[in-house]
Amino acid sequence: MKKQSRKTPELVCPAGTPSALRVAVDAGADVVYCGFRDETNARNFPGLNFSRAEMSEGTEYAHKHKARVYAAINTFPQAGNTALWHKAIDDAVGCGADALIVADMGLAAYAARMHPETRLHLSVQASASNPDAIRYYCETFNVKRVVLPRVLSIPEITALNGNIPCETEAFVFGGLCVMAEGRCLLSSYATGKSPNMNGVCSPAGDVRYAQGKDGSMASKLGAFTINRFAEGEPAGYPTICKGRFKCGGETGYIFEEPASLDALSMMPELLQSGVAALKIEGRQRGKAYTEAVVKAFRKALSDYARGWPLEIGALIALAEGGQSTAGAYDKTWR
Repeated sequence: MKKQSRKTPELVCPAGTPSALRVAVDAGADVVYCGFRDETNARNFPGLNFSRAEMSEGTEYAHKHKARVYAAINTFPQAGNTALWHKAIDDAVGCGADALIVADMGLAAYAARMHPETRLHLSVQASASNPDAIRYYCETFNVKRVVLPRVLSIPEITALNGNIPCETEAFVFGGLCVMAEGRCLLSSYATGKSPNMNGVCSPAGDVRYAQGKDGSMASKLGAFTINRFAEGEPAGYPTICKGRFKCGGETGYIFEEPASLDALSMMPELLQSGVAALKIEGRQRGKAYTEAVVKAFRKALSDYARGWPLEIGALIALAEGGQSTAGAYDKTWR
């Protein structure tokens, strides 16, 4: 293997709270990404996210420990109602964020115009997955990095990296959104709250579990039953795209099974594809999750740099439903 293929990429890690940020930094994160406590970021859940003071303190802590902070301002404002999002961009820069992660073109234009000195990254919510789209964002808004949608195979990522003028960042662990991120209508149909505009997919206030007389468990989102579990079967969180439905006379997972992305086994191929950063999903998860996953990938990157074999399967206990998948990185499509 050529020496240049061993270059260590950034390890980009989630922080849903200030304490999770400190845990991620201490566990070995190169970068922590986080958002404000409002609709401007795509993990707008009660009890999560940062006040302005907390963002400033977290950025100071990260910088003190040689880590960086990327501010996620990655939802889509309504036309004519951009003040909250513009303020989030201004405040994130004022808090010392090292980069802004945006999805909306209007916000990209605002950030490029008002804060040209701050790195601009394109969120996965923008679903930019071909050279023409990515070059447009680079040339028009000076985007320095694109977070890739979780629908590309490794050969496709390799080809893409050879035809674009910016860095790419690829997800390696955590929740696996189905198909084109940034285009989800299923959850908003069920709850009236848009993941892409209000920043909340399957909001907890709309989640219900109902015990059946036969010992079964039904999970519901709004007025819809998403899944039914047999007695003793683990009952997952009700996300419509990972629900079990009757279709064509059969019952099964129509869109995607409830499993977590775990691409640790494919990390060498991802790095050789030319990605500049590996991203862990999970701002809604607890500190124990953050610490365990960050440490596992930090060790994997260190082992890879030394040419040592990687430890595979150590994170299965943290996967959704106890199941993991390599997703589109190693996908055989039906």
